[in-house]
Amino acid sequence: MKKAIKRLKAFDAEEHCLNAIIETPKGSRVKYSFSPKTGLFELKKALPEGMSFPFNFGFIPSTKGDDGDPLDILILNEEPLLPGCLVKVRLAGAMKAEQREDGKTMRNDRLLGFAIGKQTPTSLESVKLDDKTMRELDYFFKSYNKLEGKKFKVLGQATPKQALQMVKKGEKNHAKEQESDSE
Repeated sequence: MKKAIKRLKAFDAEEHCLNAIIETPKGSRVKYSFSPKTGLFELKKALPEGMSFPFNFGFIPSTKGDDGDPLDILILNEEPLLPGCLVKVRLAGAMKAEQREDGKTMRNDRLLGFAIGKQTPTSLESVKLDDKTMRELDYFFKSYNKLEGKKFKVLGQATPKQALQMVKKGEKNHAKEQESDSE
């Protein structure tokens, strides 16, 4: 799996969409994280009783965000997906955010997308990122980070076009890292 994920590009040119790898299923109280070192999904932490992930949470391969990790993405669909599942995604936008930890503040945006084609239930194909959904995500991430002594601040919402630019920037950051590692 390690090699497969490492070879996977951010964009699927044939399907005209993004590739996303699920780490944590919707409704899970357990946070999983892909370890590039082992190539496995590792248990990262358990959330408190009554708190669970509102949507499937994962990352875009071959990208690197300001926090040093691949870009995060929430897949807005009805069913929980297994960790390691490859999902084809249409960008819906992004939550622009910063995270403060140990006195250091960094950007830690969350891309938002829909599984495409037959993977998306009809009832969610036209869901918009309404204010209620965004407030709920804001509350979830603030609470989630507060549990670890971190502060999460939403800076605003990005359009699908702006989110696409975030992915392209993440691809460039990843490519630079790969070049420096090979030297």
